[in-house]
Amino acid sequence: METMAPETEKPAPSTEESELLVFDDDVKAEEVLRSLSKGEYADEKDAFYVVDLGDIVRKHLRWLGALPRVRPFYAVKCNNTQTIVQTLATLGTGFDCASKAEIALVQSLGVSADRIIYANPCKQASHVRYAAEHGVDLMTFDNDAELHKIARVNPNARLVLRIATDDSKSVYKMSRKFGASVESSHQLLETAQGLGLLVVGVSFHVGSCCQDGVAYTEAIANARQVFNNAAELGLSLTLLDIGGGFPGHNGESKITFEEIAAVVNSALDTHFPAGCGVNIISEPGRYYVMSALTLATNVIAKKTFVNPLADGEGQPVHMYYINDGNFGSFNFVFFKEKFTPPVALKRVDPEEPVFESSVWGPTCDGLDCVMERTQLLELHVGDWLLFRNMGAYTLTLSSGFNGFPLPNIHYMIGDAEWSLLVKESKDQESMSSHNFKNGK
Repeated sequence: METMAPETEKPAPSTEESELLVFDDDVKAEEVLRSLSKGEYADEKDAFYVVDLGDIVRKHLRWLGALPRVRPFYAVKCNNTQTIVQTLATLGTGFDCASKAEIALVQSLGVSADRIIYANPCKQASHVRYAAEHGVDLMTFDNDAELHKIARVNPNARLVLRIATDDSKSVYKMSRKFGASVESSHQLLETAQGLGLLVVGVSFHVGSCCQDGVAYTEAIANARQVFNNAAELGLSLTLLDIGGGFPGHNGESKITFEEIAAVVNSALDTHFPAGCGVNIISEPGRYYVMSALTLATNVIAKKTFVNPLADGEGQPVHMYYINDGNFGSFNFVFFKEKFTPPVALKRVDPEEPVFESSVWGPTCDGLDCVMERTQLLELHVGDWLLFRNMGAYTLTLSSGFNGFPLPNIHYMIGDAEWSLLVKESKDQESMSSHNFKNGK
């Protein structure tokens, strides 16, 4: 096992990040979790994450195989921990940034401005100015007012028109807030021309956790119509951004990543065939990071009572209190998002019974209920409860409310993925001063 020196600068994350552990390829994340829970965390019992960077590397290779024409621009808002962003930068992805801080984080890792799209259709003027001062000129818009703002602050920007889509098949809707109608695109393109602004492409987002690939088919067809509208005005657009919405693990969605990719490829072949002069990018977030993170929480308190409404004799009902909750890693619970059921980090008898249970966070807020009316085997104070697929919109939404710290982060990677990262790092001159340090 080799280690990488701890990071010394952390422009964005507030959590403590530890050294990178490089293991043989057959070592699994759960083994690392068991080791850590018996080591320095055995007494303190603070919650902690294990991040399998190898999972991110494998996701990237999977993307390249399934969507060879689509260059990923990782959505930094999904998980902005520095080591994860650095890993993706080393793999050569672009980045979807939505603010000055996200641009600063990505560029602090040596990422060049041409690998960034400022994908926020409604931006603060000072952030637009910051982007211009740091060479980030590719940005989205969806309204007249934004065009006038950009013309005033950064008239040399290269613009991408964000159009609305049918996001009814997605868990999280986007078009309620962002996106111009296809019908209004002609007028917006004319306004941009009148202001002397350069529009280079079209973007859309079908919504996060998309459940139906047809949404991409319709959105790509609508984008083609906007390209045609632009051509009528003498504009030759060269960029299509198909947004995000791809599942982060196979159990999360009714449709797999490969199924969505097949739909996307077919629609692109129809409307934007290879050799048409249009570059295709995307903005995946949870796809890259959701399955890479496992959270270990400790049972810090327990209450048991008898349910008088149960059939037959009263059955015990357990209330468990863990040291992370809805104001920390489980903030997404407020949005009614379902997550992978937890597992106990201990040996379990296959015949061991389960009981009606609820799981609560550590704060004094009555809303801090992670799970209500679920079935769990009996746990005890000091036991560890693992939550998998915790990489997306967990750390970035954490608040530290009531003074409870965010979990520390531990990184692991297998030899094969580590070797690939080292090779990619050496191949990228732009990353030369920010490479991972290989102790081998």
